[in-house]
Amino acid sequence: MARVLGLLLVFTGLVVGLAGLWLALLGGSRYYAPAGMGLLLSGVLLLLRQPAALWTYAVLVFATLGWSLWEAGLDWWPLAARGDVLFLLGLLLLLPRVTRSLDAGSPYYDLDRWDDLPPAPALYGGGYALAVALALFALVGVASWFQDAHRVEGTAEAPTGMAEPGAVAESTPPGEWHAYGRTGHGQRYSPLGQITPANAAGLQPAWQYRTGDLRGQPGDPVETTFQVTPLKVGNRLFLCTPHQSVIALDATTGAEVWRYNPQIQDKLALQHLTCRGLSYQAASPPLAAPAASGQPPLAAVQAPAPRPGLPVAATAAVPTTASCPGKLFMPTADGRLIALNPDNGAVCTSFGGGTGQIDLWAHMPNVKPGAYYATSPPVLARGLIIIGGTVLDNVSTQEQSGVIRAFDVNTGALVWNWDSGNPEATAPLAPGQTYTPNSPNSWSVSSVDEALGLVYVPLGNQPPDQWGGRRSAAVEKYSSSVVALELATGRVRWHFQTVHHDLWDYDVPAQPSLVDLRLGGRVVPALVQPTKQGELFVLDRRSGTPVLPVREDAAPQGAAEGDRTATTQPRSALSFDPKPLTDRDMWGATMFDQLYCRIAFHRLRYEGRYTPPSTQGSLVYPGNFGVFNWGGVAVDPQRQMVFATPTYLAFVSRLVPRPDDTSLLVQGKERPEGSLPSLNENFGAPFAVKLSAFISPLGIPCQAPPWGYVAGADLRTGRLVWKHKNGTVRDLAPVPLPFGMGVPNLGGPLMTAGGVAFLSGTLDDYVRAYDVSNGKELWRSRLPAGGQATPMTYTGADGRQYVLVVAGGHGSLRTRAGDHVLAYALPP
Repeated sequence: MARVLGLLLVFTGLVVGLAGLWLALLGGSRYYAPAGMGLLLSGVLLLLRQPAALWTYAVLVFATLGWSLWEAGLDWWPLAARGDVLFLLGLLLLLPRVTRSLDAGSPYYDLDRWDDLPPAPALYGGGYALAVALALFALVGVASWFQDAHRVEGTAEAPTGMAEPGAVAESTPPGEWHAYGRTGHGQRYSPLGQITPANAAGLQPAWQYRTGDLRGQPGDPVETTFQVTPLKVGNRLFLCTPHQSVIALDATTGAEVWRYNPQIQDKLALQHLTCRGLSYQAASPPLAAPAASGQPPLAAVQAPAPRPGLPVAATAAVPTTASCPGKLFMPTADGRLIALNPDNGAVCTSFGGGTGQIDLWAHMPNVKPGAYYATSPPVLARGLIIIGGTVLDNVSTQEQSGVIRAFDVNTGALVWNWDSGNPEATAPLAPGQTYTPNSPNSWSVSSVDEALGLVYVPLGNQPPDQWGGRRSAAVEKYSSSVVALELATGRVRWHFQTVHHDLWDYDVPAQPSLVDLRLGGRVVPALVQPTKQGELFVLDRRSGTPVLPVREDAAPQGAAEGDRTATTQPRSALSFDPKPLTDRDMWGATMFDQLYCRIAFHRLRYEGRYTPPSTQGSLVYPGNFGVFNWGGVAVDPQRQMVFATPTYLAFVSRLVPRPDDTSLLVQGKERPEGSLPSLNENFGAPFAVKLSAFISPLGIPCQAPPWGYVAGADLRTGRLVWKHKNGTVRDLAPVPLPFGMGVPNLGGPLMTAGGVAFLSGTLDDYVRAYDVSNGKELWRSRLPAGGQATPMTYTGADGRQYVLVVAGGHGSLRTRAGDHVLAYALPP
């Protein structure tokens, strides 16, 4: 055994030593090269059966412990990665069969006689030194279990009991949920208070419904996801599935009431296949009144005839109705917007000139079905339905327009269009005209303040995301911004850019949350905008001026050929931007993949946040997964606080020079099938791009955990109140061990007046409840699939408060697939 262990130490020492020398030459840690020499020397001495092998190894363990504490402090997971291999090898060295082999003069040297004999004399020297070193390492590790270096403790102020100021007063009944964020203000806050921190642990499953819609069907892109947040109107729940069915359920029992299938066109050029939600219009209000600017509202124009081959909304199997007092609106993956009667799922033929639908490809350049559609629900206000759409990321420079359009909610006639590539012309286009190709799009959810007559639109940037050398002045002005448009005219009232000359896919991903803040005896109508880079910009929604300070920080320079970088980038006083990565932040399950990650880190270009993409390969941190993504944040208007779910993952962006406009450079063996697009090829641009998570060969993030948190912050001051790592690696690790390391989240939170928040989007399959005042986890329940959606809550016909969770998984995150809708409530 000693010989085998000696050979193992020699081999390990050679690998670690040579890789450590490479790392040192790259400017990284100088620990690994001498550590490799220590392993090599220990192995050689063990092969020679010299007791000095144990002394040498003991010195190595002592030195490693000191280095680990210097780099990581009492932080368990970084400590474990630095010492796990050495600790296990040290335990093997202390086995009696090994120690007895190290004294040739001992009567116990014969390895066939080791059973039932006392320890060899070799143990009394270096063996005891090694035992002490290992025991000390173990004690330090145990001590690290009792502290959390990443935890921020605090308690939020109790709610004042004051009603929210009138500008954000809502007509939505307390027990209902009429829009994606419950109302057009996007707070994801419910005034229900039946569930409290005192009783949340008693939540139980109330009912479960399965849609029958699972990912993996022919033509599905990788990112086929069940991300819907259902609506609740009366005693009905309304939701849509990834493959675009619309379903109505009884809100108290979960029984299906009706189902509508829009018969989606096949062979679509899809990057995503999802539906985040529907839109609901209770009545038929008049069109928008003149804006505060005094500009008259625009006259509605009937949209052009639908393109040939477009599926119809109503078939022989689907009922129709000419009159719909209320309407549900469903955007489809083939570029339609369909109006349905909430009572029975009938198609509303008064909408869309008798067809019940409008064609969103009208006036659109570069028609390619599936390449453009609204993955998020439109917003409704003052008789208008306002909608944007997603375009293919990084496929070509000849994509569709990111135009924002407002249609008459009753007829479907086009009222105005705002195209960031041609921002001054908001009147409906004339026949034969098209919108600006490739202009920045809005794929997320907008918010609306009807009292101010404004809709707030989060915008992305122009593809390709990582190279912007040919962007126009108009595109540059509005890219990666939140834009306030007048409801009556579509004209820009103000805009705020969250990142200048975006080269990192830092599009504005989340719905703005509107809240009135009490500041120094006055009420300020505010807007809270989460961003992928971790900023929470708090702005006056009347003017776009910052409520919390925003400064411009110097940014790294040196863009790719033909491009440029902005000299500064904005940073909010309320920021979840992580600290820049360093060599000591690299991590792995063992010292080997940690060493790999350190070498990879130093081979990449990295100068902190906003390091420009490069042909060398640039480290992008935070990555385009986002600190915040489409789930956004939840805002409590009474406590004046935000419940946030920051996620931290680094990505690698590598530009690949294109020799022509047709070659596939980055697809590898995963060539798209059928009509699915060739992602990241950037046809028409000088560079394709390779994008990947920054992970080790074991598929583990190269940066140390935690990777995900829940946090509470005061919106009036920007003060972080509390912050806790969140989630386990139970469903991410090869062995399902529920280590609470803090994992990424994709999906939004929900807050309630009862002081309880809910979240289901973490990449372990749980829904959790938290005390919003301090972040304490109150309850959790295992989900049958990934819960990458935003929960909602409502009151059933039985008077109970229900919490509703959709669990269907996420294709590109590879969380468990499902088709589940689950309701939880306190016992009756």
